[in-house]
Amino acid sequence: MNDSRTTGRPWLAAALSPAVTGLGHLYLRRWVRAALWFAVVAATTVVVPQTAVDAAAAGERVDVVALAPLLLATATCALDASVVAARDTRRARDPSVDTDRCPHCGGELRTDLEFCHWCSTDVDAARSVEGGESR
Repeated sequence: MNDSRTTGRPWLAAALSPAVTGLGHLYLRRWVRAALWFAVVAATTVVVPQTAVDAAAAGERVDVVALAPLLLATATCALDASVVAARDTRRARDPSVDTDRCPHCGGELRTDLEFCHWCSTDVDAARSVEGGESR
């Protein structure tokens, strides 16, 4: 099975994130990371005064200091999406970064374990079945 992650464009992932928090991570198929960033920004709105949020939504003049936590969380989310996309693209293009992958789920394997820590598949058994050997 192929790895479900895409090698997206870093600029597009960064551009989507401020529009809707986590959208850049959804574009990269990082579902959990998108949900966590959405939760971080939602939790950040608790410390931002409601009047500042209402004024920003209405397009009125806003105290930037009051919105600073929300702006910082959103900007950090966009930066994270860009870095994740750039890292994935670099790994996909550079064959020297080739890592061992699970034959069942495609997750990156740890060398100190005999099973995939993502799907709990016995790696040796999965490779022998994949190779056509019988146990």
